[in-house]
Amino acid sequence: MLTQAENDFLTRTGPGTPMGDLLRRYWVPILGADELPHPDCPPVRVGVMSEKLLAFRDTQGRIGLIDEFCAHRGVSLWLGANAGSGIRCPYHGWKYDVTGQCTDLPSEPALCAKIKLTAYPCIEKGGVIWTYMGPPELRPPEPAFEWAEVPASRRFISRREQECNFLQAMEGGIDSVHVSFLHSGDLKSDPLHVSRGAQFTASTETRFEVVETDGGMVIGVRRPAEEGQLYWRITQWVMPFHTMIPPYGDNALNGHAWVPVDDHTVMTWCFTHHPTRDLTGAELETMRNGGGIHVKLIPGTHRPAVNRGNDYMIDRAAQSGGRSLSGVSGISMQDAAVQESQGAIQDRTREHLVSTDRAIILARRRMRRAAEAVAAGKAPDGIGPAAQRVRAASVLLPEDEPFFEAASEALVARDGVAHASV
Repeated sequence: MLTQAENDFLTRTGPGTPMGDLLRRYWVPILGADELPHPDCPPVRVGVMSEKLLAFRDTQGRIGLIDEFCAHRGVSLWLGANAGSGIRCPYHGWKYDVTGQCTDLPSEPALCAKIKLTAYPCIEKGGVIWTYMGPPELRPPEPAFEWAEVPASRRFISRREQECNFLQAMEGGIDSVHVSFLHSGDLKSDPLHVSRGAQFTASTETRFEVVETDGGMVIGVRRPAEEGQLYWRITQWVMPFHTMIPPYGDNALNGHAWVPVDDHTVMTWCFTHHPTRDLTGAELETMRNGGGIHVKLIPGTHRPAVNRGNDYMIDRAAQSGGRSLSGVSGISMQDAAVQESQGAIQDRTREHLVSTDRAIILARRRMRRAAEAVAAGKAPDGIGPAAQRVRAASVLLPEDEPFFEAASEALVARDGVAHASV
């Protein structure tokens, strides 16, 4: 368990907090590129790490991410018009460009050059708009995750709001053991999970091994398989909040990014991609309808249709009939339900961790060390391409073979090479 001070250190990500300073040293996904579809389109509110910001695409197609509120009297610029290379406040006409600079102050033009809002640089890659919120002189290389570099026809991306702190959501992403319990029903029915490997995953006889890497951790969980072999599900955690899920059969690879909106809300990004082929129509239809790691949303929002407000539409008959341990429909909403039930910020002073929680323990230590290193003026881990060009895998190995060494090639993303999967 953690002390309250340790829990606060890991979960608070606002400006000026140690964890907030760490997360701001990475490129952060904030919007789908299709949410700013063309120059001078309507702006979009963006909440990230307790900052309220506004994103817009200007007349030249440049993307801006600036403080949401006008420097004059705090009016939301979301109400303003995006035209003529900037956002104009509707209250008194003050106008701002993508750098946050005031470019027009009709009542007192001489003051214009002195007014500037907070602004963060943005890039567009892999169908996603990313921002960097750290010191400009320490800007890292562009993101190099495989899903962001394959053709658009090979990926599917969604995102949803989750009503809890980012840390407990991310910890769920590196807890491979829960799959045998929480998702046991879906391993038999979800078309993007049904496979030979899913049959092995049903076993609750597990052993956990963790290897720290330069950019995060590799987490191996073994289960009994055929005679003389073990089935290994190998998860990747890439600093600071990316997780990659072991695949099933020829199904695509999946992963998440757990981006804090504020200390009580996380934007859960869901990435599905296949390294060597286009996603099929059936796969896309399944994901659009909430299959795999994706969920159905309330139209016009990022709030899941199944949510805490409607008690996750829990099916007690499915529970009592043994079809679902949780009674919640859908893999991602099962995760969200249990994680939200822990509270807006889990009270880790009351938990009792066991051997299968080793990855969670190490991730907490790693993040604390990284935040302390950044505070001391050092560079954080995992900001370079080598740390991000990795994959999750599922493999069958002889009982006496170390998983990390045996699966080392399968854990690296290589162009034109399919992923390792059972």
